[in-house]
Amino acid sequence: MANHKSAVKRHAQSLKRRARNKMVKSSLNTYIKKVKTAVVAKDTDAAKTALAEAIPVIDKAAAKGVIHRNNAARKVSRLSLAVQSLAAVAAAPKKRKAATKKAAE
Repeated sequence: MANHKSAVKRHAQSLKRRARNKMVKSSLNTYIKKVKTAVVAKDTDAAKTALAEAIPVIDKAAAKGVIHRNNAARKVSRLSLAVQSLAAVAAAPKKRKAATKKAAE
């Protein structure tokens, strides 16, 4: 335990900061999970709306110093890429199977 008054104060501050960071990080993970589940379910509209909700939360966490700004940029980039690839797969025309001739005619 801290012996000096300043050390006691710093410890109390660190506990407050830790609790606040934990709360922000938990909500951040929830928003990221929503995007990932929508991508896995191949629900393009839900993925796009979840991404639109997640990006400001990620940026805010970086601004508060909970995560590093490069970490935030990486998360946004990877989630955006996943949603874009999902949208590209949904928009691509489906290929037909070529009709094959029977060997014995």
